[in-house]
Amino acid sequence: MRRFTYHQKREWRAAAQRSVVMGRSGMVATSHPLACLSGYRAIRKGGNAVDAAVAMAATLSVVEPYSVGIGGDCFGLFFLQEGQKLVGMNASGRAPLAADARQLREMGCSAMPALGMRSVTTPGALAGWADAVARFGRLGLADALEDAIGHAEKGFAVSEVIAGEWASVEQMLGEDAHAARTFLPGGRAPLPGQVFTNPDLAATYRRIGDAGADLFYHGALAERISAFSTAQGGWLNQADLERHQTLWVEPLRMDFHGLTVCELPPNGQGISALEILNILSGDALAEMAPNGAEYLHVLAEAIKIAFANRDHFLTDPDDCRLPLAELISPAYGERARRMIQPGRAMAFPPPGAAMRGSDTVYIAAADPTGNVVSLISSIFTPFGSGMVVPGTGFALHNRGASFSLDPAHPNGLAPGKRPLHTIIPGMLMDGQRVQAAFGVMGGDMQPQGHAQVLCNLLAHGMNPQEAVDAPRLRLMPDRSIHLEDGIAAAVASDLAAWGHRLDRSPTPVNKVGGGQLIWRDHDQGVWLGASDRRKDGCALGW
Repeated sequence: MRRFTYHQKREWRAAAQRSVVMGRSGMVATSHPLACLSGYRAIRKGGNAVDAAVAMAATLSVVEPYSVGIGGDCFGLFFLQEGQKLVGMNASGRAPLAADARQLREMGCSAMPALGMRSVTTPGALAGWADAVARFGRLGLADALEDAIGHAEKGFAVSEVIAGEWASVEQMLGEDAHAARTFLPGGRAPLPGQVFTNPDLAATYRRIGDAGADLFYHGALAERISAFSTAQGGWLNQADLERHQTLWVEPLRMDFHGLTVCELPPNGQGISALEILNILSGDALAEMAPNGAEYLHVLAEAIKIAFANRDHFLTDPDDCRLPLAELISPAYGERARRMIQPGRAMAFPPPGAAMRGSDTVYIAAADPTGNVVSLISSIFTPFGSGMVVPGTGFALHNRGASFSLDPAHPNGLAPGKRPLHTIIPGMLMDGQRVQAAFGVMGGDMQPQGHAQVLCNLLAHGMNPQEAVDAPRLRLMPDRSIHLEDGIAAAVASDLAAWGHRLDRSPTPVNKVGGGQLIWRDHDQGVWLGASDRRKDGCALGW
Protein backbone atom coordinates (compact mmCIF):
# COMPACT_ATOMS: atom_id res chain seq x y z
CA MET A 1 0.00 0.00 0.00
CA ARG A 2 1.43 3.39 -1.04
CA ARG A 3 -1.06 5.80 0.51
CA PHE A 4 0.50 9.22 0.18
CA THR A 5 2.31 11.10 2.93
CA TYR A 6 4.42 14.22 2.69
CA HIS A 7 7.14 12.47 4.69
CA GLN A 8 7.93 9.66 2.24
CA LYS A 9 10.10 9.74 -0.86
CA ARG A 10 8.08 9.01 -3.99
CA GLU A 11 9.45 7.81 -7.31
CA TRP A 12 6.90 9.64 -9.45
CA ARG A 13 4.90 12.83 -9.25
CA ALA A 14 1.87 13.77 -11.32
CA ALA A 15 1.71 17.12 -13.04
CA ALA A 16 -0.36 18.85 -10.38
CA GLN A 17 -1.03 22.40 -11.53
CA ARG A 18 -1.69 23.93 -8.14
CA SER A 19 -0.75 23.33 -4.50
CA VAL A 20 -2.78 21.32 -2.04
CA VAL A 21 -4.86 23.67 0.14
CA MET A 22 -4.44 23.23 3.92
CA GLY A 23 -6.82 24.05 6.75
CA ARG A 24 -6.93 23.13 10.43
CA SER A 25 -10.56 24.00 11.13
CA GLY A 26 -12.53 23.26 7.98
CA MET A 27 -12.47 22.87 4.23
CA VAL A 28 -14.80 23.43 1.26
CA ALA A 29 -14.17 22.58 -2.38
CA THR A 30 -16.25 22.96 -5.52
CA SER A 31 -16.16 24.22 -9.10
CA HIS A 32 -16.55 27.98 -8.50
CA PRO A 33 -14.82 30.27 -5.95
CA LEU A 34 -18.01 32.19 -5.14
CA ALA A 35 -19.67 28.92 -4.11
CA CYS A 36 -16.70 28.09 -1.86
CA LEU A 37 -17.11 31.49 -0.21
CA SER A 38 -20.81 30.75 0.35
CA GLY A 39 -19.89 27.54 2.15
CA TYR A 40 -17.29 29.30 4.28
CA ARG A 41 -19.71 32.08 5.20
CA ALA A 42 -22.42 29.58 6.19
CA ILE A 43 -20.06 27.95 8.67
CA ARG A 44 -18.72 31.27 9.98
CA LYS A 45 -22.24 32.47 10.79
CA GLY A 46 -22.98 29.40 12.89
CA GLY A 47 -23.87 26.74 10.35
CA ASN A 48 -22.27 23.36 9.86
CA ALA A 49 -21.02 21.38 6.85
CA VAL A 50 -24.60 20.55 5.80
CA ASP A 51 -25.61 24.21 5.73
CA ALA A 52 -22.39 24.99 3.87
CA ALA A 53 -22.99 22.33 1.21
CA VAL A 54 -26.53 23.51 0.49
CA ALA A 55 -25.42 27.16 0.38
CA MET A 56 -22.72 26.16 -2.10
CA ALA A 57 -25.22 24.27 -4.27
CA ALA A 58 -27.55 27.28 -4.29
CA THR A 59 -24.78 29.65 -5.36
CA LEU A 60 -23.65 27.22 -8.06
CA SER A 61 -27.21 27.21 -9.42
CA VAL A 62 -26.68 30.92 -10.12
CA VAL A 63 -23.07 31.01 -11.32
CA GLU A 64 -23.06 27.63 -13.13
CA PRO A 65 -26.70 27.45 -14.27
CA TYR A 66 -26.15 24.96 -17.11
CA SER A 67 -25.14 22.33 -14.54
CA VAL A 68 -27.34 22.62 -11.48
CA GLY A 69 -30.52 24.10 -10.10
CA ILE A 70 -33.80 23.43 -8.35
CA GLY A 71 -35.11 22.01 -11.61
CA GLY A 72 -32.80 18.99 -11.15
CA ASP A 73 -31.91 16.22 -8.72
CA CYS A 74 -29.43 15.75 -5.88
CA PHE A 75 -27.62 12.99 -3.94
CA GLY A 76 -25.58 13.25 -0.75
CA LEU A 77 -23.49 11.45 1.85
CA PHE A 78 -23.50 13.07 5.30
CA PHE A 79 -21.08 12.09 8.06
CA LEU A 80 -22.48 13.37 11.36
CA GLN A 81 -19.89 13.68 14.11
CA GLU A 82 -22.54 13.36 16.79
CA GLY A 83 -23.31 9.66 16.80
CA GLN A 84 -20.48 8.89 14.34
CA LYS A 85 -22.94 7.92 11.60
CA LEU A 86 -22.93 8.07 7.82
CA VAL A 87 -26.28 8.82 6.16
CA GLY A 88 -27.15 8.62 2.47
CA MET A 89 -29.66 10.87 0.67
CA ASN A 90 -31.37 10.11 -2.64
CA ALA A 91 -33.17 13.27 -3.76
CA SER A 92 -33.97 12.12 -7.27
CA GLY A 93 -37.46 12.32 -8.72
CA ARG A 94 -39.74 9.85 -10.44
CA ALA A 95 -41.21 9.74 -13.93
CA PRO A 96 -44.59 11.49 -14.14
CA LEU A 97 -47.63 9.31 -13.55
CA ALA A 98 -48.78 10.14 -17.08
CA ALA A 99 -45.50 8.95 -18.67
CA ASP A 100 -46.22 6.63 -21.60
CA ALA A 101 -43.43 4.79 -23.43
CA ARG A 102 -45.87 3.31 -25.94
CA GLN A 103 -47.01 6.78 -26.93
CA LEU A 104 -43.43 7.74 -27.77
CA ARG A 105 -42.83 4.54 -29.73
CA GLU A 106 -46.00 5.16 -31.72
CA MET A 107 -44.70 8.64 -32.52
CA GLY A 108 -41.65 6.99 -34.09
CA CYS A 109 -39.21 7.51 -31.21
CA SER A 110 -36.56 4.82 -30.78
CA ALA A 111 -35.07 6.54 -27.74
CA MET A 112 -36.26 8.95 -25.08
CA PRO A 113 -36.34 12.62 -26.12
CA ALA A 114 -33.24 14.44 -24.96
CA LEU A 115 -34.99 17.83 -24.79
CA GLY A 116 -38.46 19.18 -24.13
CA MET A 117 -41.00 18.52 -21.39
CA ARG A 118 -41.29 14.78 -22.02
CA SER A 119 -37.68 14.40 -20.86
CA VAL A 120 -38.53 15.99 -17.49
CA THR A 121 -38.92 13.85 -14.37
CA THR A 122 -39.99 15.29 -11.02
CA PRO A 123 -37.18 17.56 -9.77
CA GLY A 124 -35.91 16.47 -6.35
CA ALA A 125 -33.01 18.83 -5.66
CA LEU A 126 -34.86 21.52 -3.70
CA ALA A 127 -36.56 18.94 -1.49
CA GLY A 128 -33.15 17.38 -0.85
CA TRP A 129 -31.59 20.73 0.06
CA ALA A 130 -34.48 21.64 2.35
CA ASP A 131 -34.69 18.22 4.01
CA ALA A 132 -30.93 18.10 4.61
CA VAL A 133 -30.75 21.47 6.37
CA ALA A 134 -33.94 20.78 8.34
CA ARG A 135 -32.71 17.37 9.48
CA PHE A 136 -29.00 17.97 10.05
CA GLY A 137 -28.22 21.69 9.66
CA ARG A 138 -28.08 24.54 12.15
CA LEU A 139 -29.39 27.31 9.91
CA GLY A 140 -32.44 27.37 7.67
CA LEU A 141 -33.14 27.16 3.96
CA ALA A 142 -33.49 30.94 3.75
CA ASP A 143 -29.94 31.33 5.10
CA ALA A 144 -28.64 28.80 2.57
CA LEU A 145 -30.20 30.81 -0.29
CA GLU A 146 -28.93 34.21 0.88
CA ASP A 147 -25.70 34.36 -1.13
CA ALA A 148 -27.35 32.92 -4.23
CA ILE A 149 -30.00 35.64 -4.13
CA GLY A 150 -27.33 38.33 -3.91
CA HIS A 151 -25.36 36.99 -6.87
CA ALA A 152 -28.52 36.58 -8.96
CA GLU A 153 -29.70 40.13 -8.19
CA LYS A 154 -26.42 42.05 -8.34
CA GLY A 155 -24.70 39.89 -10.94
CA PHE A 156 -21.40 38.02 -11.12
CA ALA A 157 -18.57 37.88 -13.63
CA VAL A 158 -18.87 34.71 -15.73
CA SER A 159 -15.71 32.59 -15.48
CA GLU A 160 -13.85 31.05 -18.43
CA VAL A 161 -14.78 27.36 -18.33
CA ILE A 162 -18.40 28.18 -17.56
CA ALA A 163 -18.54 30.70 -20.42
CA GLY A 164 -17.27 28.03 -22.81
CA GLU A 165 -19.85 25.48 -21.70
CA TRP A 166 -22.60 28.10 -21.90
CA ALA A 167 -21.61 29.05 -25.45
CA SER A 168 -21.66 25.41 -26.56
CA VAL A 169 -25.45 25.26 -26.12
CA GLU A 170 -26.28 28.78 -27.29
CA GLN A 171 -28.22 27.49 -30.29
CA MET A 172 -30.33 25.14 -28.17
CA LEU A 173 -31.21 27.92 -25.72
CA GLY A 174 -32.16 30.19 -28.60
CA GLU A 175 -34.83 27.74 -29.75
CA ASP A 176 -37.03 28.47 -26.71
CA ALA A 177 -38.12 32.04 -26.04
CA HIS A 178 -38.24 31.64 -22.26
CA ALA A 179 -34.80 29.99 -22.08
CA ALA A 180 -33.33 32.66 -24.36
CA ARG A 181 -34.83 35.48 -22.30
CA THR A 182 -33.30 34.08 -19.12
CA PHE A 183 -29.92 32.76 -20.26
CA LEU A 184 -28.98 34.63 -23.46
CA PRO A 185 -28.62 38.30 -22.52
CA GLY A 186 -28.48 40.33 -25.70
CA GLY A 187 -29.22 37.19 -27.69
CA ARG A 188 -25.99 35.34 -26.91
CA ALA A 189 -24.24 33.41 -24.17
CA PRO A 190 -22.24 35.68 -21.82
CA LEU A 191 -18.53 36.04 -22.56
CA PRO A 192 -15.77 35.43 -19.99
CA GLY A 193 -15.76 38.35 -17.57
CA GLN A 194 -19.23 39.55 -18.58
CA VAL A 195 -21.55 40.32 -15.67
CA PHE A 196 -24.70 38.20 -15.70
CA THR A 197 -27.81 38.70 -13.59
CA ASN A 198 -30.86 36.50 -13.09
CA PRO A 199 -33.54 38.61 -11.35
CA ASP A 200 -36.22 35.97 -11.95
CA LEU A 201 -34.23 33.36 -10.02
CA ALA A 202 -33.52 35.85 -7.24
CA ALA A 203 -37.27 36.45 -6.88
CA THR A 204 -37.97 32.70 -6.94
CA TYR A 205 -35.39 32.07 -4.21
CA ARG A 206 -36.77 34.92 -2.07
CA ARG A 207 -40.23 33.37 -2.25
CA ILE A 208 -38.85 29.92 -1.39
CA GLY A 209 -36.87 31.43 1.50
CA ASP A 210 -40.10 32.91 2.87
CA ALA A 211 -42.48 30.01 2.19
CA GLY A 212 -40.13 27.00 2.18
CA ALA A 213 -39.80 24.19 -0.34
CA ASP A 214 -43.56 23.57 -0.14
CA LEU A 215 -43.95 26.49 -2.56
CA PHE A 216 -42.27 24.31 -5.21
CA TYR A 217 -44.05 21.04 -4.45
CA HIS A 218 -47.47 22.09 -3.09
CA GLY A 219 -47.92 25.81 -3.71
CA ALA A 220 -48.02 28.48 -6.36
CA LEU A 221 -44.76 27.46 -8.00
CA ALA A 222 -46.02 23.88 -8.37
CA GLU A 223 -49.11 25.24 -10.12
CA ARG A 224 -46.97 27.28 -12.53
CA ILE A 225 -44.71 24.34 -13.36
CA SER A 226 -47.72 22.09 -13.94
CA ALA A 227 -49.50 24.62 -16.18
CA PHE A 228 -46.34 25.21 -18.21
CA SER A 229 -45.79 21.46 -18.63
CA THR A 230 -49.33 20.97 -19.90
CA ALA A 231 -48.99 23.88 -22.33
CA GLN A 232 -45.76 22.33 -23.68
CA GLY A 233 -47.27 18.86 -24.12
CA GLY A 234 -45.43 17.44 -21.09
CA TRP A 235 -46.47 14.77 -18.63
CA LEU A 236 -45.32 16.40 -15.37
CA ASN A 237 -48.16 17.85 -13.30
CA GLN A 238 -48.91 19.07 -9.81
CA ALA A 239 -49.77 15.59 -8.53
CA ASP A 240 -46.25 14.41 -9.43
CA LEU A 241 -44.71 17.29 -7.50
CA GLU A 242 -46.96 16.74 -4.50
CA ARG A 243 -46.08 13.06 -4.15
CA HIS A 244 -42.29 13.58 -4.29
CA GLN A 245 -40.27 12.47 -1.25
CA THR A 246 -36.56 12.42 -0.41
CA LEU A 247 -35.21 8.94 0.33
CA TRP A 248 -32.78 8.32 3.19
CA VAL A 249 -30.69 5.27 2.35
CA GLU A 250 -27.90 3.09 3.74
CA PRO A 251 -24.65 3.63 1.80
CA LEU A 252 -22.86 0.75 0.11
CA ARG A 253 -19.40 0.00 1.55
CA MET A 254 -16.34 -1.86 0.26
CA ASP A 255 -12.75 -2.12 1.53
CA PHE A 256 -9.99 -0.96 -0.79
CA HIS A 257 -6.32 -0.63 0.18
CA GLY A 258 -7.03 -0.50 3.89
CA LEU A 259 -9.88 2.01 3.81
CA THR A 260 -13.63 1.76 3.22
CA VAL A 261 -15.09 3.31 0.08
CA CYS A 262 -18.72 4.44 0.51
CA GLU A 263 -21.15 5.04 -2.36
CA LEU A 264 -24.92 5.34 -2.64
CA PRO A 265 -27.01 2.38 -3.83
CA PRO A 266 -29.02 2.47 -7.10
CA ASN A 267 -30.65 4.26 -8.87
CA GLY A 268 -27.21 5.91 -9.03
CA GLN A 269 -24.16 4.24 -10.55
CA GLY A 270 -22.05 4.24 -7.37
CA ILE A 271 -22.10 0.43 -7.45
CA SER A 272 -20.16 0.64 -10.73
CA ALA A 273 -17.34 2.57 -9.04
CA LEU A 274 -17.17 -0.07 -6.30
CA GLU A 275 -17.25 -2.89 -8.84
CA ILE A 276 -14.32 -1.37 -10.76
CA LEU A 277 -12.31 -1.03 -7.54
CA ASN A 278 -13.24 -4.56 -6.48
CA ILE A 279 -11.92 -5.96 -9.74
CA LEU A 280 -8.72 -3.93 -9.38
CA SER A 281 -8.18 -4.73 -5.71
CA GLY A 282 -6.34 -8.00 -6.35
CA ASP A 283 -3.88 -6.51 -8.84
CA ALA A 284 -0.50 -5.22 -7.73
CA LEU A 285 -1.42 -1.66 -8.69
CA ALA A 286 1.38 -0.14 -6.62
CA GLU A 287 3.90 -2.03 -8.75
CA MET A 288 2.47 -0.64 -11.98
CA ALA A 289 3.59 2.71 -13.35
CA PRO A 290 0.89 5.38 -12.86
CA ASN A 291 -0.79 5.86 -16.24
CA GLY A 292 1.48 3.22 -17.74
CA ALA A 293 0.17 0.75 -20.31
CA GLU A 294 -0.19 -2.17 -17.88
CA TYR A 295 -2.23 -0.13 -15.37
CA LEU A 296 -4.46 1.51 -17.99
CA HIS A 297 -5.10 -1.87 -19.61
CA VAL A 298 -6.42 -3.52 -16.44
CA LEU A 299 -8.35 -0.33 -15.58
CA ALA A 300 -10.07 -0.26 -18.98
CA GLU A 301 -10.96 -3.96 -18.74
CA ALA A 302 -12.41 -3.52 -15.25
CA ILE A 303 -14.53 -0.60 -16.48
CA LYS A 304 -15.84 -2.70 -19.38
CA ILE A 305 -17.00 -5.45 -17.03
CA ALA A 306 -18.64 -3.02 -14.58
CA PHE A 307 -20.40 -1.06 -17.31
CA ALA A 308 -21.78 -4.19 -18.94
CA ASN A 309 -23.56 -4.95 -15.67
CA ARG A 310 -24.68 -1.37 -15.20
CA ASP A 311 -26.15 -1.04 -18.68
CA HIS A 312 -28.10 -4.28 -18.42
CA PHE A 313 -29.43 -4.10 -14.86
CA LEU A 314 -29.17 -0.72 -13.12
CA THR A 315 -32.44 1.15 -12.55
CA ASP A 316 -34.89 2.29 -9.85
CA PRO A 317 -33.93 0.76 -6.47
CA ASP A 318 -37.42 -0.75 -6.28
CA ASP A 319 -36.79 -2.65 -9.55
CA CYS A 320 -33.01 -3.05 -9.63
CA ARG A 321 -31.90 -6.60 -10.46
CA LEU A 322 -28.22 -6.08 -9.72
CA PRO A 323 -26.86 -8.46 -7.04
CA LEU A 324 -25.21 -5.59 -5.15
CA ALA A 325 -23.54 -7.60 -2.38
CA GLU A 326 -22.09 -10.07 -4.85
CA LEU A 327 -20.56 -7.40 -7.09
CA ILE A 328 -18.44 -6.02 -4.25
CA SER A 329 -17.52 -9.41 -2.76
CA PRO A 330 -13.90 -10.67 -2.93
CA ALA A 331 -15.08 -13.82 -4.71
CA TYR A 332 -16.68 -11.83 -7.51
CA GLY A 333 -13.61 -9.61 -7.83
CA GLU A 334 -11.44 -12.68 -8.25
CA ARG A 335 -13.72 -14.21 -10.90
CA ALA A 336 -13.83 -10.94 -12.84
CA ARG A 337 -10.05 -10.55 -12.71
CA ARG A 338 -9.64 -13.91 -14.40
CA MET A 339 -11.38 -12.41 -17.44
CA ILE A 340 -8.57 -9.86 -17.87
CA GLN A 341 -5.68 -11.12 -20.00
CA PRO A 342 -2.33 -9.32 -19.98
CA GLY A 343 -1.62 -7.58 -23.26
CA ARG A 344 -4.97 -8.45 -24.84
CA ALA A 345 -8.15 -6.35 -24.86
CA MET A 346 -11.39 -8.24 -24.33
CA ALA A 347 -14.43 -7.81 -26.54
CA PHE A 348 -16.93 -5.45 -24.95
CA PRO A 349 -20.00 -7.29 -23.63
CA PRO A 350 -23.25 -6.50 -25.47
CA PRO A 351 -24.34 -3.04 -24.29
CA GLY A 352 -27.68 -2.13 -22.80
CA ALA A 353 -29.24 1.30 -23.06
CA ALA A 354 -26.68 3.90 -24.22
CA MET A 355 -25.66 6.49 -21.66
CA ARG A 356 -25.70 10.21 -22.37
CA GLY A 357 -23.35 13.01 -21.29
CA SER A 358 -23.92 15.09 -18.18
CA ASP A 359 -23.31 18.48 -16.55
CA THR A 360 -23.10 18.32 -12.80
CA VAL A 361 -21.62 20.07 -9.77
CA TYR A 362 -19.85 18.36 -6.90
CA ILE A 363 -19.41 19.83 -3.42
CA ALA A 364 -17.27 18.73 -0.46
CA ALA A 365 -17.50 20.41 2.93
CA ALA A 366 -16.06 19.81 6.41
CA ASP A 367 -16.69 21.91 9.50
CA PRO A 368 -14.70 22.42 12.73
CA THR A 369 -16.92 20.02 14.71
CA GLY A 370 -16.15 17.09 12.40
CA ASN A 371 -19.23 16.92 10.17
CA VAL A 372 -18.40 16.12 6.54
CA VAL A 373 -20.64 16.31 3.44
CA SER A 374 -20.21 14.85 -0.03
CA LEU A 375 -22.95 16.33 -2.24
CA ILE A 376 -23.66 16.18 -5.96
CA SER A 377 -26.44 17.92 -7.87
CA SER A 378 -27.31 18.14 -11.55
CA ILE A 379 -29.78 19.08 -14.27
CA PHE A 380 -28.14 16.40 -16.48
CA THR A 381 -27.09 17.77 -19.90
CA PRO A 382 -26.31 21.50 -20.27
CA PHE A 383 -29.44 23.45 -19.28
CA GLY A 384 -31.28 20.14 -19.02
CA SER A 385 -34.45 19.92 -21.06
CA GLY A 386 -34.02 23.47 -22.35
CA MET A 387 -37.36 24.27 -20.71
CA VAL A 388 -37.59 27.36 -18.48
CA VAL A 389 -40.89 28.06 -16.73
CA PRO A 390 -41.57 31.74 -17.54
CA GLY A 391 -40.49 34.13 -14.79
CA THR A 392 -38.78 31.51 -12.59
CA GLY A 393 -35.14 31.82 -13.73
CA PHE A 394 -34.25 28.12 -13.71
CA ALA A 395 -34.18 25.28 -16.24
CA LEU A 396 -35.94 21.95 -15.74
CA HIS A 397 -33.70 18.92 -16.06
CA ASN A 398 -33.95 16.12 -18.63
CA ARG A 399 -33.15 13.13 -16.43
CA GLY A 400 -35.96 11.18 -18.10
CA ALA A 401 -33.68 10.93 -21.15
CA SER A 402 -31.86 8.17 -19.24
CA PHE A 403 -34.84 5.82 -19.53
CA SER A 404 -35.04 3.12 -22.21
CA LEU A 405 -38.11 2.80 -24.46
CA ASP A 406 -37.60 -0.97 -24.56
CA PRO A 407 -40.44 -2.36 -22.42
CA ALA A 408 -38.29 -5.38 -21.50
CA HIS A 409 -35.32 -3.32 -20.28
CA PRO A 410 -34.95 -2.95 -16.48
CA ASN A 411 -34.50 0.81 -16.97
CA GLY A 412 -37.55 1.08 -19.20
CA LEU A 413 -39.77 4.13 -18.83
CA ALA A 414 -42.73 3.56 -16.52
CA PRO A 415 -45.02 5.87 -14.51
CA GLY A 416 -43.67 6.71 -11.06
CA LYS A 417 -40.27 5.10 -11.69
CA ARG A 418 -36.87 6.64 -10.96
CA PRO A 419 -34.42 6.53 -13.91
CA LEU A 420 -30.83 5.34 -13.82
CA HIS A 421 -28.76 8.25 -12.49
CA THR A 422 -25.18 9.12 -13.35
CA ILE A 423 -24.41 11.45 -10.42
CA ILE A 424 -22.64 9.88 -7.44
CA PRO A 425 -21.00 11.39 -4.31
CA GLY A 426 -18.18 9.45 -2.64
CA MET A 427 -16.82 9.14 0.89
CA LEU A 428 -13.75 7.33 2.21
CA MET A 429 -13.75 6.03 5.79
CA ASP A 430 -10.95 4.87 8.10
CA GLY A 431 -12.91 2.83 10.62
CA GLN A 432 -15.37 5.27 12.19
CA ARG A 433 -13.44 8.34 10.99
CA VAL A 434 -13.86 10.17 7.71
CA GLN A 435 -10.73 10.00 5.59
CA ALA A 436 -11.97 11.86 2.51
CA ALA A 437 -14.99 13.21 0.63
CA PHE A 438 -14.66 13.18 -3.14
CA GLY A 439 -16.50 13.33 -6.44
CA VAL A 440 -15.79 13.49 -10.16
CA MET A 441 -18.43 15.11 -12.38
CA GLY A 442 -19.22 14.08 -15.93
CA GLY A 443 -21.91 11.51 -16.79
CA ASP A 444 -20.58 7.98 -17.16
CA MET A 445 -17.10 9.35 -16.40
CA GLN A 446 -18.07 9.53 -12.74
CA PRO A 447 -17.44 5.93 -11.61
CA GLN A 448 -14.40 5.82 -13.88
CA GLY A 449 -13.13 9.01 -12.25
CA HIS A 450 -13.84 7.78 -8.72
CA ALA A 451 -11.79 4.65 -9.38
CA GLN A 452 -8.87 6.54 -10.91
CA VAL A 453 -8.67 9.19 -8.19
CA LEU A 454 -8.71 6.52 -5.47
CA CYS A 455 -6.10 4.39 -7.26
CA ASN A 456 -3.93 7.50 -7.55
CA LEU A 457 -4.28 8.22 -3.83
CA LEU A 458 -4.14 4.76 -2.33
CA ALA A 459 -2.11 2.66 -4.76
CA HIS A 460 0.17 5.19 -6.46
CA GLY A 461 0.94 7.42 -3.49
CA MET A 462 -0.16 10.74 -5.00
CA ASN A 463 -1.25 13.66 -2.86
CA PRO A 464 -4.84 14.92 -3.28
CA GLN A 465 -4.07 17.56 -5.91
CA GLU A 466 -1.90 15.19 -7.91
CA ALA A 467 -4.60 12.53 -7.71
CA VAL A 468 -7.21 14.93 -9.08
CA ASP A 469 -5.01 16.56 -11.74
CA ALA A 470 -3.39 13.40 -13.15
CA PRO A 471 -4.38 12.62 -16.77
CA ARG A 472 -7.33 10.23 -17.06
CA LEU A 473 -8.63 7.42 -19.21
CA ARG A 474 -12.27 7.31 -20.25
CA LEU A 475 -14.20 4.42 -21.76
CA MET A 476 -16.43 6.20 -24.27
CA PRO A 477 -20.05 5.25 -25.07
CA ASP A 478 -18.92 3.92 -28.47
CA ARG A 479 -16.58 1.48 -26.62
CA SER A 480 -13.39 3.29 -27.62
CA ILE A 481 -10.80 4.37 -25.05
CA HIS A 482 -9.98 8.07 -24.72
CA LEU A 483 -6.59 8.96 -23.25
CA GLU A 484 -6.33 12.50 -21.95
CA ASP A 485 -3.48 14.74 -23.03
CA GLY A 486 -0.47 13.97 -20.84
CA ILE A 487 -0.56 10.19 -21.22
CA ALA A 488 2.57 9.16 -23.12
CA ALA A 489 2.39 8.35 -26.83
CA ALA A 490 4.29 5.10 -26.20
CA VAL A 491 1.57 4.03 -23.76
CA ALA A 492 -1.11 4.72 -26.37
CA SER A 493 0.84 2.65 -28.90
CA ASP A 494 1.04 -0.30 -26.52
CA LEU A 495 -2.69 -0.16 -25.77
CA ALA A 496 -3.52 -0.02 -29.49
CA ALA A 497 -1.24 -2.99 -30.14
CA TRP A 498 -3.06 -4.95 -27.42
CA GLY A 499 -6.38 -4.46 -29.22
CA HIS A 500 -7.84 -1.36 -27.55
CA ARG A 501 -9.60 0.94 -30.01
CA LEU A 502 -8.44 4.44 -29.13
CA ASP A 503 -10.41 7.68 -29.37
CA ARG A 504 -7.72 10.06 -30.56
CA SER A 505 -9.88 13.20 -30.58
CA PRO A 506 -8.76 16.21 -28.50
CA THR A 507 -9.70 16.43 -24.83
CA PRO A 508 -12.10 19.37 -24.41
CA VAL A 509 -13.24 20.61 -21.01
CA ASN A 510 -15.41 18.00 -19.24
CA LYS A 511 -14.51 15.06 -21.50
CA VAL A 512 -12.75 13.38 -18.57
CA GLY A 513 -14.79 15.08 -15.85
CA GLY A 514 -13.87 17.49 -13.09
CA GLY A 515 -13.15 16.47 -9.50
CA GLN A 516 -13.01 17.85 -5.99
CA LEU A 517 -11.48 16.14 -2.96
CA ILE A 518 -10.91 16.89 0.70
CA TRP A 519 -8.66 14.61 2.79
CA ARG A 520 -8.17 14.45 6.55
CA ASP A 521 -4.66 14.10 7.97
CA HIS A 522 -5.70 12.68 11.34
CA ASP A 523 -2.15 12.70 12.73
CA GLN A 524 -1.73 16.45 12.21
CA GLY A 525 -5.39 17.43 12.58
CA VAL A 526 -5.32 19.12 9.16
CA TRP A 527 -7.68 19.12 6.18
CA LEU A 528 -6.13 18.91 2.72
CA GLY A 529 -8.16 20.20 -0.23
CA ALA A 530 -7.84 19.67 -3.98
CA SER A 531 -9.82 21.23 -6.84
CA ASP A 532 -9.58 20.03 -10.44
CA ARG A 533 -7.43 21.99 -12.91
CA ARG A 534 -10.15 21.30 -15.50
CA LYS A 535 -12.69 23.53 -13.72
CA ASP A 536 -12.96 27.15 -12.57
CA GLY A 537 -13.16 26.23 -8.89
CA CYS A 538 -10.96 26.00 -5.85
CA ALA A 539 -10.59 24.54 -2.39
CA LEU A 540 -10.77 26.89 0.59
CA GLY A 541 -9.36 25.91 3.99
CA TRP A 542 -9.11 27.81 7.25
